[in-house]
Amino acid sequence: MHKGFVLLNCDLGAEEFIVEELRKISQVSQAYITFGAYDIIAEINADSQEHFDETVSLKIRRLARVVSTMTLNVINS
Repeated sequence: MHKGFVLLNCDLGAEEFIVEELRKISQVSQAYITFGAYDIIAEINADSQEHFDETVSLKIRRLARVVSTMTLNVINS
């Protein structure tokens, strides 16, 4: 199992829409709207590093109204 977090910035007012879309992705275990430098944080759990990378690049980063992301990989989880 590979775990990590994705911090997202989105268009103004799109936070709830994006959290709803993130929760539809099976690898997303949690998604929260936050205040601060990032608008949303999502916890990702995937079977492998490759599957984790595919989830971030092909599913999360391509969501409508996502402006930017930062991915944090957990080590020794």
